[in-house]
Amino acid sequence: MENGSQSSRYWYDTTEEDRRRRAVEVLQAFRVYRAAEVAMRRRTRESMSMGENDLLVLRFLLRASGQGRQVSPSELTRYLGVSTASTTAIIDRLEKSGHVTRVPHPTDRRSIHVVATAASDAEVRATLGSMHSRMMSAVVDMTPEECVTVIACLSRLQDAVDQVDPHSEVPVDADVTL
Repeated sequence: MENGSQSSRYWYDTTEEDRRRRAVEVLQAFRVYRAAEVAMRRRTRESMSMGENDLLVLRFLLRASGQGRQVSPSELTRYLGVSTASTTAIIDRLEKSGHVTRVPHPTDRRSIHVVATAASDAEVRATLGSMHSRMMSAVVDMTPEECVTVIACLSRLQDAVDQVDPHSEVPVDADVTL
């Protein structure tokens, strides 16, 4: 008969090798999801004839509108992390395509706000609405415990990627799976 630790390993699958295998499977599942999400965003941008930053601005403006907030061009510049000239070019493109309008600031006549048009709101809802419904259907039946586990895992992964230093070197013997 085997000793207690080997016997319990059979029942509980707790070796370091097993833990690493499960961790790799979880990370691989996230990679596959992320690749699918990136492809979906590309298809969305193509169907709406927009660049990445254009779509980010539009979504930001629609979210702000839903919160009853007005957005200045300088807020968009900070959000995107681009130059004011780039922000102006994005706003110009979106205004020309009918997705946004520039409106005067209510109290500062030197300033403007950028507002998403009703047509752009309808276009985003038509383009992304069914995808959001499918995503909601995929998670709505999760138990409270499953939700806590997934949220905690995603939070730990976010912390891990937020700590990436673009100037640090990866050790040659590191087990890196991208």
